[in-house]
Amino acid sequence: MNTITKHVVLLILCLFVSTVTAQEQQKDSISGTIIPYHANGLKIDRLEETKKTITNEERDFLKQEVETINQRLDRGEITNTEAEQLKKEAALKHAANIEDRIAIIDAKINLLKRNPDIQHIVNDEDNAMSVSIGSKGFIIDLANKQRKPPKYDIRTTNKLLFAIGFNNAIGDGQDLSNTPYELGGSGFVELGWIWETRLAKNSNFARLNYGLSFQWNKLNVKDDLYFVQDGNQTVLEEFPVSLRKSQIRVTNLVVPVHFEFGPSKLREYNNRIRYFTDSKFKVGIGGYAGIRLATQRKLRYKEDGDFVKDKTRRNFNASNFVYGLSAYVGVGQLSLYAKYDLNPLFKNQLVDQHNISLGLRVDLH
Repeated sequence: MNTITKHVVLLILCLFVSTVTAQEQQKDSISGTIIPYHANGLKIDRLEETKKTITNEERDFLKQEVETINQRLDRGEITNTEAEQLKKEAALKHAANIEDRIAIIDAKINLLKRNPDIQHIVNDEDNAMSVSIGSKGFIIDLANKQRKPPKYDIRTTNKLLFAIGFNNAIGDGQDLSNTPYELGGSGFVELGWIWETRLAKNSNFARLNYGLSFQWNKLNVKDDLYFVQDGNQTVLEEFPVSLRKSQIRVTNLVVPVHFEFGPSKLREYNNRIRYFTDSKFKVGIGGYAGIRLATQRKLRYKEDGDFVKDKTRRNFNASNFVYGLSAYVGVGQLSLYAKYDLNPLFKNQLVDQHNISLGLRVDLH
């Protein structure tokens, strides 16, 4: 048995050596002769590809720099003569950049060709990150092939919306003091993603905010009452035992749209401009529209010495299409936020009730 094992191991080693030898050889495409495999061949190929992108990169940088000069000319910061001179200087600079960057790549290629046994990574000129597996293996490149110049002016940005606060519902002849819902226990949460677009070309005073968000509106019912769906109506009835909690929650998916107004600070850099609203006063006026996703009733009570939790998911005749008005006022990322549903909370009611919310809104850029 030991003799057979030795022969098997020897056979495997022979096959492995033959495979490695074959991998270390390649044919010359012209003469057809066998030439040694270069250990840094993949790195050299990668650097050759990088050389091809240099001209395109510098052309893009020049285009962006010319756009910046034109923007300065439009704002009256420089004259036509000064603009032409700056464009000529930019063209000469990027032509020199192309020549120097290619020379650097050629030097690295020559270094790799003279030293086939170098094991450390030789990155291209932008210090890109790469990983080499094996001396004759392959390279995983985690870098972008081409650097892109920064955009001179960004008119549309995006941010995370989070809001939380008090929630209630009122109908005709009602106010918050005589609704059947708790003021402290009822609440809302909103979470979404918002895009903000500057309306004017050279001013950030007026912005349009729009996006997609989830709304969770919760109502805690008072006086041992609970919601019951009776045909096409939803009514409040008294529960047989004392309720520890009686709650209904409506989940909506809406598209909020707001016109936002307020000052901002313009910051100019060498090749771009940016507007910032940090610590600036702002006012937003608009509304929202969307659909109801779910309605859930939750009851908690004690019966025969046992604590019971009852959750029921059904439509409860809640409005399927939701729409309303909303507004906020604040400083920087934090605002006081209010919203009011124009659609009734439940359909086919004797007295329509409308959801109303007040809380804090956070816009996280």
